[in-house]
Amino acid sequence: MASDANAWTLSAFLDYLRVERGSAKLTIAAYTSDLAQFVEFLEQRHQVLSGARREDVREYIQELFSRQLDGRSVGRKLSAIRQLYRHLLLDGKIDKDPTLNIDLPKQWKVLPKALSRAEVGAMLAETPLPNDSPRSQALALRNRAMLELLYAGGVRVSEVADARLEDLKLEMGYILVRGKGDKERIVPLGVPAQQALQRYLKSGREALAKKRGSPLLFLGTGGRRLTRQRVWQLVGKASLASGRHASPHMLRHSCATHMVENGADLRTVQTILGHSDISTTQIYTHVALDRLKSVYAKHHPRAKAKI
Repeated sequence: MASDANAWTLSAFLDYLRVERGSAKLTIAAYTSDLAQFVEFLEQRHQVLSGARREDVREYIQELFSRQLDGRSVGRKLSAIRQLYRHLLLDGKIDKDPTLNIDLPKQWKVLPKALSRAEVGAMLAETPLPNDSPRSQALALRNRAMLELLYAGGVRVSEVADARLEDLKLEMGYILVRGKGDKERIVPLGVPAQQALQRYLKSGREALAKKRGSPLLFLGTGGRRLTRQRVWQLVGKASLASGRHASPHMLRHSCATHMVENGADLRTVQTILGHSDISTTQIYTHVALDRLKSVYAKHHPRAKAKI
C-alpha cells in the first residue's frame, strides 16, 4: 500500500537525520510536519514518495500558494522535500531527483485554481426541491441562485453577501456589483442564472425575509444578513457533488478561465471581474494555455511520438 511505503520511507529519512546527522529535535519535528503534508498530498493521488515526479512537486507547491502561504513558508517546505530526495538519491532508492530545477518560491506566479466545466456542471445540476418544509425549499432556491451568480458573473464572495435587491436588473439581464474601493460595475447574467434568481425571488426570498424589510438580495433565515463565512460553507457543501472541494474564489476563477478558453478577450474579462489592472487578468491566459497543452498532449496522435 502507498501509505505503508511512504511511512517507511519517511521514517528511514527521519532516522538518518536523527542518528547520522545528529539533527536537533526541533529540526526533526519541522521536517516531520512538512514532509507529512507532502505525503498526504501524494497519497490523495495514490502516489508513493519514491515514485513522485517533478510535476507532483510543482503541483504541491502550487497548492501551498493557493492556500495563501507566504513564500518563506513554501520555501521551507520545499527545502525539506529537497533534503529527502537528495538522501534517497544518494542511498540509491531513486534514479532521478524530482526536485531538480524546481524554481524558487519567489519566482513562482500563483495560478488560480479552477474547476473543470464538468465539475461546475455537477455543482449546478438541477436537483428536486426538498419536500420537508417551505423554509428548506426557500434555502435551496437561494443557494442555487447564489451558485449560479458566483459562476455566471465571477463575483467575489463579499459582493454576493453585499448585493442589494435594487442592484438586480433581471429584465435587462445584469446585476450592478459594488466591488473593491466601492467601484461599481455591470455584470451580465446568463439565462440559467437569470432563471435561478427569478425562482428565488418568486418563491424563496419572501419566506426567508419573514416580513422583515431588508435591502439585501440574499438573506439568511429570519431575514438575517448572510456572512462571507456562511457563503463559503454553502459553496463547499454544494461542491461535494463535483467530487472536489470548491470555494467561491474557485467559481470566480472558473468563470474567467472558461471565458478565456472560449476566446473571450482579456479586456472583457477584466471588466466583468472588476480588475483595476489588466496584468491581474492576464494570469488567466496562463491557466488556459496549461489546459490547452494538457488536452493537446492527451489527444493529438503525434504529441508524444518519438521520431
